[in-house]
Amino acid sequence: MLLVDDDPFVLSMLSMILESKDDLAVVAHVQDGDQAVTAVTSHAPDVVVMDIRMARMDGLAATAAVRALPRAPKVLVLTSFDLDEYVFDALAAGASGFLLKESDPSDIINAVRVVAAGNAMLSPSTTRALIEHYVTARANPRRRAAASKRDALTDREREVVVAVAHGKSNAAIAAELFMSEATVKTHITRTFAKLDIGSRVQLTIFAYEAGLVGV
Repeated sequence: MLLVDDDPFVLSMLSMILESKDDLAVVAHVQDGDQAVTAVTSHAPDVVVMDIRMARMDGLAATAAVRALPRAPKVLVLTSFDLDEYVFDALAAGASGFLLKESDPSDIINAVRVVAAGNAMLSPSTTRALIEHYVTARANPRRRAAASKRDALTDREREVVVAVAHGKSNAAIAAELFMSEATVKTHITRTFAKLDIGSRVQLTIFAYEAGLVGV
């Protein structure tokens, strides 16, 4: 994984925590977003652990740039605050989740493993808190755009999107909608393509912005 933080002490502590586990390896660490994009290209990490507030290119811009790369790594955002507008925008840009900097070492290790496995490091309650705090306060253009994209989805795809937004796993969605897990994955993949997104977190944000799930 790649570590990105403008505080050398934080980088040192994260590296020590994560490299204490045999299944985790830090390939590089850098101190700003510009360096992060270059390091991803050079080292091809599976996961980037990204500070959200940095000088030069911040974590928001860096997340968007990293996620736009071919074979983009997963991004786990670090923050000092639960309700951080930068975090919300980073999630909308494709980050797989966020973690408080003061989290226990075991939680940091678990978060990296969860994100590396392709899952979102967000509880439904956390997602809802962020959305209530920011989506409802945002200007209408983004929500109008989401409503327009909603019309491109089939009824079945909308049902799957709502289930994802409620934090349900593929297995739970399959049981609820009486379909196989493979079919659920197909619907999610097609929805990602139609909406030009790449994560379940982004799909959850879309569901709220498009009015498929109420706040």
